[in-house]
Amino acid sequence: MLFVELALVLACIVVGARVGGLGLGTVAGLGVLVLVFVFGLPPGMPPRTVLGMILCVITAAAAMQAAGGLDYMVVLAEKALKARPRAITFVAPVVAYIFTFLAGTGHVVYALLPVIAETARKAGIRPERPLSISAIASQQAITASPISAATVAMVALLAPMGLGLQHILMISIPSTFIGCLLGALAVSRMGPELAEDPEYQRRLKAGEIEESAVTAAKLEGADLMRARGAVIVFMLAVVFVVVLGLVPALRPVYTVTANGGESLETLALAPAIMVTMLAAAGIIMLFFKASGEKVLKSAVMSSGVVALISIAGLGWLGSSFFEGNREAIVGGISHIIQGQPWMFAIGLFTLSVLLFSQAATVTTLMPVGIALGLGGGSLVAMFPAVNGYFFLPTYATLLAAISFDRTGTTRIGKYVLNHSFMVPGLVATISAIVVGFLIARVI
Repeated sequence: MLFVELALVLACIVVGARVGGLGLGTVAGLGVLVLVFVFGLPPGMPPRTVLGMILCVITAAAAMQAAGGLDYMVVLAEKALKARPRAITFVAPVVAYIFTFLAGTGHVVYALLPVIAETARKAGIRPERPLSISAIASQQAITASPISAATVAMVALLAPMGLGLQHILMISIPSTFIGCLLGALAVSRMGPELAEDPEYQRRLKAGEIEESAVTAAKLEGADLMRARGAVIVFMLAVVFVVVLGLVPALRPVYTVTANGGESLETLALAPAIMVTMLAAAGIIMLFFKASGEKVLKSAVMSSGVVALISIAGLGWLGSSFFEGNREAIVGGISHIIQGQPWMFAIGLFTLSVLLFSQAATVTTLMPVGIALGLGGGSLVAMFPAVNGYFFLPTYATLLAAISFDRTGTTRIGKYVLNHSFMVPGLVATISAIVVGFLIARVI
């Protein structure tokens, strides 16, 4: 019966991924119904704490976008990219990484991609090089950002093990950043030079490439002040969350009355993140004219709602299946994973390829790693493995990078998997995991 139930879970994941968007969560909900009503498994629980944190974070990010904050960040990024055009293969992924790290969402990279493509072309650099690694860097930064959905999910899962945000960031930030730099190095000589690329030369001769004045959105006067203020408030909230994670003593202590007695408890990081980010959203809406309607219609809020429903459904499906078969699963694979813990990273990578979501992968599979007895340091070191959705060139970020490259150098290969993002993706991900293990062993 275990394998029949596993087949059902995998089928829900595959079908949900094909449906896309909300389908990941809704089809998973159908799977939960079958597991409970047909197979008689006890229903698990959706990851409520994770969902609460994600909701508050995306509300703050959406408010910042509604106030023009993301546009302002892109203006700053454009200046950085054009300052060193000849070094864009290394500058572009650093900019993409930093902006995604600060915003907690990879959406900012969509606005950066056309600027990267045109800056590289005008500098005579093959656009495939900076575009491919920048798309990968925007994914890797998600697993290092203190306010991304994936990281807040990790915080909630690892808290019972005594690990906090500071432990995750101490490993994930340097490991993923180094991985991105190594990925940039790996693509710095990828493909022929732009002047020698046959497809680019064909497009030039055919007159398919015209001069393009790609620039970031213009912000002036009051709009600029509002956008700048929204970014400052959002960044201060991010810094405050990080400080609370690094220094737990700064969190308030309150009295709890239970069972006829009183005890002192320190505010946990999860509600601290929720309160801080929701308050930041309130400040942005009150003082920087981010209307409720704009917030709800923003791209960040739209993608955030999709993430919430996907994580709710997948987390519930995974919890129901795992809790109903805990003894069989743990007993069957524990000796393999404990002897070769890196093999768990392959499982994370494979699931992320199917789910196209780091946070959904974390909430679905990380609890299994915890139950198998993998150490917190190992789980954090393997955290970047959830960035595997570059493997198939179907994700929106990758397709956007291909479409913005008018030279035709960024492309999907003849055999599909030999696409522009495979080399930087594998190098960055594997390097980040290896460096993560080394750092975990030291600290």
